[in-house]
Amino acid sequence: MTWRLGVVGSPIAHSLSPVLHLEGLRLAGLEGSSERLDFDATRLGQLRQLLGERFDALSVTAPLKRAVIELCDELDEVAERTQSVNSLLVRDGRVLGRSTDGEGFVGALAALAQVTPHDRHVVVLGAGGAASAIVDALVNYGVSSVVVHARNETRVEELTLRYPQVLGHSLVYRPVDLIVNTVPTSGRGVDSAVLQGVSPDTVAVDVTYDPRTSTWLALHAELGCVTMNGLPMLAFQAAAQLSWWFGAGIAGEDLLEVLT
Repeated sequence: MTWRLGVVGSPIAHSLSPVLHLEGLRLAGLEGSSERLDFDATRLGQLRQLLGERFDALSVTAPLKRAVIELCDELDEVAERTQSVNSLLVRDGRVLGRSTDGEGFVGALAALAQVTPHDRHVVVLGAGGAASAIVDALVNYGVSSVVVHARNETRVEELTLRYPQVLGHSLVYRPVDLIVNTVPTSGRGVDSAVLQGVSPDTVAVDVTYDPRTSTWLALHAELGCVTMNGLPMLAFQAAAQLSWWFGAGIAGEDLLEVLT
């Protein structure tokens, strides 16, 4: 089989997913290709036609992680719970949806920052598809608490109602062990200060990788925090995704090598 892969979202020109797809194919000893597709939610009908006709599997990025759910005949438990899909696979004429963002985030955090979520106090900025998947993984890995800061109050409420450990605001001041910024760079204001509770002992993760060091991440690095951009998460979530697609084990560390 020659795999026909791609990544869909908008904007998409910056996406490194095709690089990871090709490396995953090489590591698995498979043949195939990968391309970028600039699609927004208004073109979902066209996208459904392309699945199976032109593509065997797709990575999904913003702003489509929630929208593509309507294209799926079946969702895995995480995608169902988080209402976020970052991976589509066509199998026997059916479209399967899965979320590997949370798994990728936790794997990258452990490998690159030597941190596990267990018993940690976490702040997540943003409440979109990536944030939903990350919060879900943090809860499943035993986080003590997650405070979500986002403009979309409806999305924040969805998260707080889903998990008892998740709060829409911090009721009591406490040190922050981990802070994660999932807000797209185009939607951010001017980053000029760190959040209350953040200290040099805090691990700061920005899920964006373009630029490699955002203004937000630079502020935390200046404070003395351990910092991580979005490349490790990108590699580790892709490893989980490709392992599912191909039925072959792909390691996040191996994919990360082609990005750095």
